[in-house]
Amino acid sequence: MSTRSDLDLKAIKAALEREQAELSDISAAGADERRPVELDQQSVGRLSRMDAMQVQAMAQATESRRQVRAQRIKAALARLEAGEYGYCVECGYDIPTARLEIDPTTPRCVDCTT
Repeated sequence: MSTRSDLDLKAIKAALEREQAELSDISAAGADERRPVELDQQSVGRLSRMDAMQVQAMAQATESRRQVRAQRIKAALARLEAGEYGYCVECGYDIPTARLEIDPTTPRCVDCTT
């Protein structure tokens, strides 16, 4: 498979690596919000604990979505390294440039996604 000439692969790789680093930084910064909630009623009241548990649940869900995005970026970078970026992983045809501009991690063309 030859490299697609209509894509600026260096710029795409730089953008993906930048996003990957940002996700890692954000994940590290939010680690406190995902830690277990203290159940000691002497230190915090019941409503405060419930609020803390809700914040924890939202932080964990956000981290889960962040990890999914990080995996998509990692896969896209692997396709770049293998010279397979921009081609559908299902059918092998070109993924439209406009689709890659919207989401540079997309691994499939429109036909194979639906």
